[in-house]
Amino acid sequence: MPSFDVDSEVDAQEVKNAVDQAQREIGTRFDFKNTNSTIEQNEMVITLRTISEDRLTALRTVLEEKLVKRGVSLRGIDYGDVQEATQNTVRQIVTIQVGISSEKAREINKLIKEKAEKGTSSQTQGDSIRVTAKKRDSLQGVIAMLKAEDVGIPLQFQNFRD
Repeated sequence: MPSFDVDSEVDAQEVKNAVDQAQREIGTRFDFKNTNSTIEQNEMVITLRTISEDRLTALRTVLEEKLVKRGVSLRGIDYGDVQEATQNTVRQIVTIQVGISSEKAREINKLIKEKAEKGTSSQTQGDSIRVTAKKRDSLQGVIAMLKAEDVGIPLQFQNFRD
């Protein structure tokens, strides 16, 4: 039976490159001079630190621009609360989600069950979803439907088999 996998992956190297580029731009921009603004990355968690909330918004914008230029989708980015930090600074934790969580997988499976053609089934396999159907056209319809729906995470479609 024809099948494909639905995944939500992020290229860690591209994220690292985007953070490096953003850090370099912050070091050269005049509006960030003497604000002690930093962007630090630990795996898929990025910490933004600066002097005020309006500078934090500008810092977030610079990071988002660099991520988009490197081809990283902003759908999988989760912004934490703005926290007060030491020496009158603010901090925000940004988490990049990798993989499909169990509640998102249930939501996607429900969507496929409701909107896909008869004979199409899906099952969760770890952090991906395997979709099978009797006809190849049905699978292509599922891909188009998932692209049109906003599930809140970036989706990739892999292992398309006849």
